[in-house]
Amino acid sequence: MTDSPDVSSHLPALPPPWKIAAAFAIIYLSWGTTYLATTIAMAQEHMPAALFGGVRLIIAGTILLTVQFCRGQSLRITMREASGLLAVSWCLFLGANLLINIGQREVPSGVAAVLIATTPLWMGLFGILMPAGERLSWRGWLGLSFGFVGMLFTMAPALRGGFSLLNDFHTLFVVGSAASWAAGSLLSRHLAIPLPHLTSAGFQMLFGGLSQACLAAPLLGEWHTLPETISPRAIGCFLYLLVFGSLLGFVAFNWLLGHVSAAKVGTYAYINPIIAVFIGACVGEPLHGWLFAGIVIILVSVYLIRSDKPQSQEIELEPD
Repeated sequence: MTDSPDVSSHLPALPPPWKIAAAFAIIYLSWGTTYLATTIAMAQEHMPAALFGGVRLIIAGTILLTVQFCRGQSLRITMREASGLLAVSWCLFLGANLLINIGQREVPSGVAAVLIATTPLWMGLFGILMPAGERLSWRGWLGLSFGFVGMLFTMAPALRGGFSLLNDFHTLFVVGSAASWAAGSLLSRHLAIPLPHLTSAGFQMLFGGLSQACLAAPLLGEWHTLPETISPRAIGCFLYLLVFGSLLGFVAFNWLLGHVSAAKVGTYAYINPIIAVFIGACVGEPLHGWLFAGIVIILVSVYLIRSDKPQSQEIELEPD
């Protein structure tokens, strides 16, 4: 009788706990603080929204694709794959990223983070509208109802002061950013483009960045209104969002998906808004009871929506 083969020798070794903890710290802190960096760049330094986001995405996408090429990954894509990646990039970056850049010219970082946390709610809503889409149980519908009530609580100060579409559209842009990101995530899942995750992300960033710089920036008149000088603080925000938001955080997220459960990785959706609100309060952003009520209701609704679906390795990200 022969000994059975050692199955454990074929399994990847579990990384040491400190590496997993460090990766979680990176995605919590990097993605939780990008909202403040965006607010500083947009509201205080008055950076052009499309060029600021577009150039950053072009650089980030190029770096990711270069790294993949150096790792031996093929960068060849078919026309069908390219058209699918372009469509997804328009939802994620020409839509969601540009909208939140514009929105955060007026919306504080903490409020923006709470509203962006509604992305899973929009995915649940759009999912039932798609052909052969997922159907929600009572738990999912309860989560959707809670989520939109939470949005109203978060937006309560603007609503109480007399909401004007002309003057308060920035808040709607942030909500639209969450909805656009949800649509892009569902489209990406539906197309199921057969590329490694980082390669696909690199192309999406590159296409989205080029679309912002070449399409949105001219339409917004940004090429003709470039600032004469760019302050060191604006450059610092740009580099922070590039390194921590688009590169380091995304790589840590992708690495974690390969070593721990998707449910654990998805906890960032609950932690990031709390970090963003805390960081915003530290720099003087106003806090009110409506915001705290909104964040509690929205996080409960996100839990209900996510627990209504079977666990998957695909997790919806957020526009950074």
